[in-house]
Amino acid sequence: MTSEAPNQLGTYLRDRRTRLDPAAFGFGGGRRRTPGLRREEVASRANISPTWYTWLEQGRGGAPSADVLDRIAKGLMLTEPEREHLYMLGLGRLPEARYRAVDGITSRLQRVLDGMVLSPAIIKTAMWDVVGWNRAAAVLLTDYAKLPREGRNILRLMFGSDHVRRRNEDWESIARFVVGAFRADVARAGASASAEVTKLVGELCGISPEFAALWQDNDVVAHGEGVKRIHHPDAGLLSMEFSSFAVEGRPELGMIIYNPASPEDAERLRVLLDVHEG
Repeated sequence: MTSEAPNQLGTYLRDRRTRLDPAAFGFGGGRRRTPGLRREEVASRANISPTWYTWLEQGRGGAPSADVLDRIAKGLMLTEPEREHLYMLGLGRLPEARYRAVDGITSRLQRVLDGMVLSPAIIKTAMWDVVGWNRAAAVLLTDYAKLPREGRNILRLMFGSDHVRRRNEDWESIARFVVGAFRADVARAGASASAEVTKLVGELCGISPEFAALWQDNDVVAHGEGVKRIHHPDAGLLSMEFSSFAVEGRPELGMIIYNPASPEDAERLRVLLDVHEG
């Protein structure tokens, strides 16, 4: 004898709606047999048929569409992680990425950066805007605090600053990598066709024939790991290994951490940071 597979989607929907306060949504209080919203109230908020919503909770009617799940998520006021879980239960996949512009990072994430005293580290958006950095990054890479917000974009610095160009050994290879990774990032974030990306790409094509040519190549690369060689006016040429990481719960952000590639590079970086202390 076999038992039917549990209706995890229906169980989750029932759990979420029973946690909501009807009065907060303008539904009459009165006496209710069960806590939370009624099925027809959720259906009304989601602008779907009460019968269809009832079937979903009962495990009938087949798989819901992405549009229906988004309406239900909005009706139940689900958080983004809850919405993703709803998609996994209903469709077996995550929802399409939603691009969100980012102005900064949390103080907790900044403390993570600050804890890496001898490892330059930055937090960047899908648009490759630097929104977080530590002191080591400011000393070795760029003092982003001295730049206007729009000037903290890595692509603008790579293709619009002769100073940054001179600082990067093998600039051509680094530039190709950055453009390919940027293309992958904006696609992953669902921002490829956004006005922000269109404007930035148009601006960069206008100021840099190299960027225009690389953009036309349509190369896509993963962040992964690598080595970047940086000319610093005080420390000379330093070889820095870099590793890229996703920020858990913040798909629109990525962290890049640099570490000296040799003991000699580590010592030169340590001396450089000591010189710039304070």
